Amino acid sequence: MKRFFALFLAAVLTCSAASPASAIDFSVKGQWNMGFGAADTKFTSRYRDSERRRHKSNNTDTFAARQRLLLQLDAAISENLSGTVMFHIGPQKWGYAGQGGALGADGSMVKVRQAYIDWAIPDTTIRTRMGIQNFAMPYAAGGSAVFDLRGAAVNTHLDFNDNIGLTAFWFRPFNDNYDSSASVYEDNGDPSGYLDNMDLFSLILPMNFESISLTPWVMYGIQGRNTGNFASYKYSGLADGAPAITLTPYLNALGQGGGLNVSRYGSTSKTYGSMFWAGLPVKIRSFDPWNIELDLNYGYVEEMGKFDVLTRNDPNDIRRGSTQRQGWLVKALIGYNLDWGTPGIFGWYASGDDGNIKNGSERMPSVCPYTFLTSFMGDGNLAWGPGGDFLDLNDSLAGTWGAGLQLADISFTEKLTHTLRVAYWGGTNSPAMVKYMDTAYAWESTNNHFEGPYMTSNDGLLEFNLVNIYKMYENFNINVELGYIANFMDDNTWKKNYRDFGSYDKQDIWKMQIIFTYSF
Repeated sequence: MKRFFALFLAAVLTCSAASPASAIDFSVKGQWNMGFGAADTKFTSRYRDSERRRHKSNNTDTFAARQRLLLQLDAAISENLSGTVMFHIGPQKWGYAGQGGALGADGSMVKVRQAYIDWAIPDTTIRTRMGIQNFAMPYAAGGSAVFDLRGAAVNTHLDFNDNIGLTAFWFRPFNDNYDSSASVYEDNGDPSGYLDNMDLFSLILPMNFESISLTPWVMYGIQGRNTGNFASYKYSGLADGAPAITLTPYLNALGQGGGLNVSRYGSTSKTYGSMFWAGLPVKIRSFDPWNIELDLNYGYVEEMGKFDVLTRNDPNDIRRGSTQRQGWLVKALIGYNLDWGTPGIFGWYASGDDGNIKNGSERMPSVCPYTFLTSFMGDGNLAWGPGGDFLDLNDSLAGTWGAGLQLADISFTEKLTHTLRVAYWGGTNSPAMVKYMDTAYAWESTNNHFEGPYMTSNDGLLEFNLVNIYKMYENFNINVELGYIANFMDDNTWKKNYRDFGSYDKQDIWKMQIIFTYSF
């Protein structure tokens, strides 16, 4: 770590010394985060295994402390040509040697978060960004339920006039990750690195007027038959905001990766499969001080192989499921702007599974969603938390519906703001799906918290959020979050799960965290 900082500082000083001759303007900015928190985010307190032995569900630490540093260097020769690189140092859990947080503080935790160039065609409004970059599909109410992440892309934007533009991009989330010798899933006998790319192509039409803005968009994609056939993809070993793929159905609900009731997954004779999404975010400003936001989304992923699943843990009752997935989502937010804050209401409804695994999943697919209507089940506050289990529990909204009230940005004292939310979550999935599932896996997200828990139409959760932000200095904030979720999942439904011996004890969940942020 010390060697990296020395080399980086030397490079910055060298470039800065040369800047008058080359007319390049260098700037450095970044952010430090120090986080401390406690939580229990398991909806079950205990469960029984196949031998009826009772196990504690949460075997992780209740308390954790972490830190991270984001460091960005921009090199601009003009407004038409520049380059950016961002380094991500951490996150480092205090006391953990593997992340450089133990005594001695040595660890390999430096990562490239972004690295791209911006350039414009002379005498036009056409601007292009190439390289590893952050990008999100357009949204209005409460974040993108489809795609919001960083990766390698080419992104070009054109302004037709002051009100209407056009954006086109090509994004490559995955390529050459398939290792046939290390695959833990059934494959097609293909060599490593073969037919394992995923490519996404999108057209976006932003239209902004005085009283309304709307941004219709479409995105088409292809995925090779080996795109998902490596362990870190299926087991979701990708962490800290990296893509947690939710394209294929039932990964969380059926306990894929836990050695449970899913087998023969992923084999197909197809070379590539199609993916498609469309969205229409709308923001209405003509009724000031009212603020109205609405989002419509649809997604489809072509079947790329089938899988076997046991029904009620019966080896003689095996169903063949489809990996096709398609569904839709609508969400809305209405706020009223006052001097002391913004009270509002919000809600959403997403399609759910119909109970027949032979025809695939009816939950809307996503690539890497980040919705933030709430801050415990969603990304409504700092997504980076003081521990993996303290992160958000559901960023996709797939297979759920909900409604909530909020008092946002309340401020009665200078430099101190509060946001209070109360939301009820329900499920839109058929209760018939439970006979294929294990409760411990269905309720605990196994897909890096991006999708879960799995909720049927008989289930419910009641979420409470309180976020407090104190701006001590211009560049220094203290963020305190409290979250609680009351568990109203239906016992009569989930006691019919596929493990007829798999009883459990459910519980409410909670978290509290304080994060110190210095931005420069």
